[in-house]
Amino acid sequence: MGLPSRAATILASQVGADVLFLLTNVERVCLDFGKPTQREVEKMTVSEARRYLAEGQFPPGSMGPKVEAAVAFFEAGGKKAIIGSLTRAAEAVAGTSGTRIVAG
Repeated sequence: MGLPSRAATILASQVGADVLFLLTNVERVCLDFGKPTQREVEKMTVSEARRYLAEGQFPPGSMGPKVEAAVAFFEAGGKKAIIGSLTRAAEAVAGTSGTRIVAG
């Protein structure tokens, strides 16, 4: 897990946050990134996130650390994680942008 993502997860867990926001330069997490089959993910469960990580869907130097941080947040008792664009943070909070990672 990347250092900024790890720090965000630790801080959110220590303050008892229910939601972790990980802001980046893309609107949503994508499966098959850079391929003709690329597709955005609006919502995924923690178990789906784990499976996609195991499949190598999220590279270590890119989206991987953010998805790993979201999974770690759940393991520490978090309720929801959102990965989204810094420029669309308000929309991510409102649920109209970003990828929501939820229990299940």
